Amino acid sequence: MPAFIHHIATETPEHIYSNEFARERMKGWVSEPRAKRLIEMIYERTGIETRYSASADFMKDDGELFHTLPDGSINSPTTGQRNALYAKASRELAVKLAHKTLAECPQFAKSDITHVVFASCTGFANPGPDYHIIREVGLNESVERYTVGFMGCYAAFPALRMAAQFCEANPQAVVLVMCLELCSLHLQVSDKPESIVANALFADGAAAAIVSAREPARDRPFYRVQGFHSALVPSSEAHMAWDIGDHGFNMVLSAYVPELIGSNIRAMLGGILDRRGLRLEDIDEWAVHPGGRAILDQIEEQLALPAAALEMSRGVLRDYGNMSSPTVLFVLKGFLEEAETERAMTCAIAFGPGLTVETAVLERCGAAIPAAKKAQPAALVHAVV
Repeated sequence: MPAFIHHIATETPEHIYSNEFARERMKGWVSEPRAKRLIEMIYERTGIETRYSASADFMKDDGELFHTLPDGSINSPTTGQRNALYAKASRELAVKLAHKTLAECPQFAKSDITHVVFASCTGFANPGPDYHIIREVGLNESVERYTVGFMGCYAAFPALRMAAQFCEANPQAVVLVMCLELCSLHLQVSDKPESIVANALFADGAAAAIVSAREPARDRPFYRVQGFHSALVPSSEAHMAWDIGDHGFNMVLSAYVPELIGSNIRAMLGGILDRRGLRLEDIDEWAVHPGGRAILDQIEEQLALPAAALEMSRGVLRDYGNMSSPTVLFVLKGFLEEAETERAMTCAIAFGPGLTVETAVLERCGAAIPAAKKAQPAALVHAVV
């Protein structure tokens, strides 16, 4: 019995920053001319225009977590201080998104949810967001809860795989999967290129999906799960890592990551596609985690994809930055919202520490309602600084 991804919903914190603002803020916090030049160059090449954060501190000189010191540099909060803000902000964002997800998918009531799978690598709290979802949204207290922790940008796929396996084993299971990351809480100002790259790329956001083996509603597009595949890029362990330091979580991000992914991606995809009788040419939609512009460029080149194939991924990178684990769900949601055909084979890919490559083959079914027929929601206006 196949599992289906019936709906994907997304949410961001309220604070939004333009790339130009973030770049100038970072330049103001370093003193070395070389570091300022690196920041200018790296931020210019990210392909990001805006990103969201759970912290309003970057707009002020004296914030809750970060503040500017008398010499013009920025303080370095402890890991405990950063995690305390994670516990508070993740709870609020998770509960808000859970309410939103259920409201947008009327096929399921909150009493239908049997499992919650929560993925995050940017903080720890217990009781955590999974617990608060049950309490504050009003789910059954018997709901089974699972946390997929510290896996990084690819964690959406282990979480979805777990959900699909629950549903395949129990046709009555309805799983709420949520990926939530507050990467900006781990900002560390340094003149090291890998630190500057991490600050330039990462942002905050959350995405949720409802997965079950029930027959989907036919008034909206959905995904039929075909299968998942995990792979490790050879000789790459030292090039991407994520560990816990005294002043936040430390990201190791080598400049060789795009090349390593690019040189291995065709062989890695061959395995999962061959097992399903598919070729690269059979994939209609590519939902690639936009880890950075250079990664997308490498995948487009190595797979010889059409110029527009990664447009959805590039759009998510432009508007939100790299939010770690939720990001690929933002891309998949975009394909659902813009679906114009009744069927498409979708290949979704994400990368993370290790280097780990996670892949999902999904069949997108159903076309979206034409924009002209949709109810027009009230416009939301953000002040972008």
